[in-house]
Amino acid sequence: MRREISLGLLYSVTGTYGAMGRDSLDGALLALDEINGDETCPIRFKVISKDPGGNIDSYHRMSEEILREDGCRHVVGTITSIGRKEVIPIIEKHDALLWYALPYEGFEACENVIYTGAAPNQHILPLFAHLIPTYGNRVYLTGSNYIWGWETNRIARELVLATEGEILGERYLPMDDCDVARMIAEIEQKRPDFILNNLIGSSSYAFLQAYHALGKRDSDFLPAKRPVVSCDLTECELSDIGFEAAAGHLCSAVYFEGVDNPLNTQFRAKVSEKFGSARPLSAFLVGSYAAIHMLAEAIADAGTDEIEPVKKALFSKTFETAQGPITIDAKTNHAALIPHLGRINDHGGFDIVLAAEAPVAADPYLVDFDPQVFADQVARDTEAGARHLRLVK
Repeated sequence: MRREISLGLLYSVTGTYGAMGRDSLDGALLALDEINGDETCPIRFKVISKDPGGNIDSYHRMSEEILREDGCRHVVGTITSIGRKEVIPIIEKHDALLWYALPYEGFEACENVIYTGAAPNQHILPLFAHLIPTYGNRVYLTGSNYIWGWETNRIARELVLATEGEILGERYLPMDDCDVARMIAEIEQKRPDFILNNLIGSSSYAFLQAYHALGKRDSDFLPAKRPVVSCDLTECELSDIGFEAAAGHLCSAVYFEGVDNPLNTQFRAKVSEKFGSARPLSAFLVGSYAAIHMLAEAIADAGTDEIEPVKKALFSKTFETAQGPITIDAKTNHAALIPHLGRINDHGGFDIVLAAEAPVAADPYLVDFDPQVFADQVARDTEAGARHLRLVK
């Protein structure tokens, strides 16, 4: 007889970053349909799904309900670092496990969190290792006014200054604020080589739309010359920006729909069958899907949903996914992932232009990062016209 396991899903599918939440939830539900429909699987999940709507108080209350009232030991979800950091104390209090599948700013390694999304050395480091030799090191920084924007921009400053570059401006907006006029005016005046966009949700969409309008007024701001680059923008958000406004800009991610491997071909077919052939795939969709399957395999191997046996089973395996092979490091609870660089095309997707040869182990605290080594490599790449990642033919 199959054992029933209670599982909490905590994704904001409404609110300013609802597109990210909806893609994440759909990926999780797709995986859950497969697991619950597989009679050979020794477990099935009873799902408790809640939508905090991007409201920080709701994250706190709903995570408490999931753990205390619904008896879940595992919660898959949260989108932003605000949400994650709000629920971690509750997760720790109940000795549960949070599965976090999105890119984040690093400098965290909680024993009660499994990080299956990208850490800084898997997103911004390879991104800037490509951008600075290609475009230059005069950079403008934007961000939503919380830890993701602050910390990712702090790392960006360190990378730029290590190469003797210049930060031409650094501006933040409150969450959901779309008044980007001051940023655009400053960018127009200072003409940076590229702009790092750490805005999220509707703020990010408004900024890219305004930057597109600037490029139409002045061709010096077309993305081929001065791109906007991001570490958290995916296929699921491009329709909210508008394909024309988004086209040409660059993003770092550990997955794009065009990843070429047999499991991703199968995954695309599953998504098409479930949601229709027009549904774009994203790192959020595939990341949540993979996290649910990893959790199910670990519980099945452990014979229990208690977190220590589950973690032990998790650390002992390599999981073959649409993203590529994933392992979880027992010291940091972070995933080894394959960094990619994508350029937004004009039909709502990304063309993969660069990719790492193999999974890169997460370095959440950047303990292995040496600014001088980075600067020396950038200097060599600038001179030689080389690329930090492998060119995808």
